[in-house]
Amino acid sequence: MARRTMSHRILMCDKSEIVTFSGDPASINISDTIFGFLNNESLKSIHLDFCDENENDDDDDEGEEKDESENVEDNQFWETQHQLLQGVLYRTTSLESQIRNITKEAIKEGNGIICSCRRTPDDGCKTCLMKEVCSHLQIAGFNSAICKSKWKNSPDIPSGEHTFIDVIDSSNPKKGEVRVIIELNFRAEFEMARGCEEYNRLVKNLPEVFIGKIERLLSLIKILCVAAKKCMKDKKMHIGPWRKQKYMQAKWLKTRERVEAAKLTYSSSMDEYSSQPPPRPRASMLTVDLLENFPSLHLITTVEVV
Repeated sequence: MARRTMSHRILMCDKSEIVTFSGDPASINISDTIFGFLNNESLKSIHLDFCDENENDDDDDEGEEKDESENVEDNQFWETQHQLLQGVLYRTTSLESQIRNITKEAIKEGNGIICSCRRTPDDGCKTCLMKEVCSHLQIAGFNSAICKSKWKNSPDIPSGEHTFIDVIDSSNPKKGEVRVIIELNFRAEFEMARGCEEYNRLVKNLPEVFIGKIERLLSLIKILCVAAKKCMKDKKMHIGPWRKQKYMQAKWLKTRERVEAAKLTYSSSMDEYSSQPPPRPRASMLTVDLLENFPSLHLITTVEVV
């Protein structure tokens, strides 16, 4: 029986040409034949593609590790800030405790009382509430006053002013003069409309009314300002100059004026509580007193309509 010659067709890699072989199949080296059609450029391309895939996988792994590392660092940062904040707030002295108790009592008594400006502390009359607190502290024997700080514009911070209460104690000669700051709206001074969740949670731990020495106040300012800077940096936003540490320190340190509050007097009627007589009503410049210019109007008789 005659042996028939077999033909073999091999498809090129680029599918552009088909090469036909005839003869003994054993004489054909398939591996040499196939890779013979792959030139150096094709091999180089395959090698580069393989390397790129490996590099992309490595980049993904490195990116995930970097994200996890940043999350751990962020958690550690905020946890540290919370611990520092609690450590500063929980420490207190006997002088601070005495002033704190008197201040709380003054605020409690002042709520709901109408003062000379005809507004109550609940309506946002901070000035009258400060006078009330300062008066109570003076009655208790403390050297208390309402302070107004004011600072000029500088390359670091803009100009501004702030009003608060302080107490200067000189009862202990060894310690010297001790200054205690009373800020009735302390928490709101650090609130930010675009603050991140962690920063807002940190601010919520602040007391509404702060009563403490200068050193304690400076520690809290540093903790909150560092946290605010971190918050804005993570959100890729610019932090305003009024949020910087120097600006916040100026509110309570740049004191230009210290005025003792006038002792307010109480009348028998709660709505007449005032240290000054109520202001006289003023006539509008747009009206005319008809009764003075037209006396005949007094003769008009009132008629009741049934």
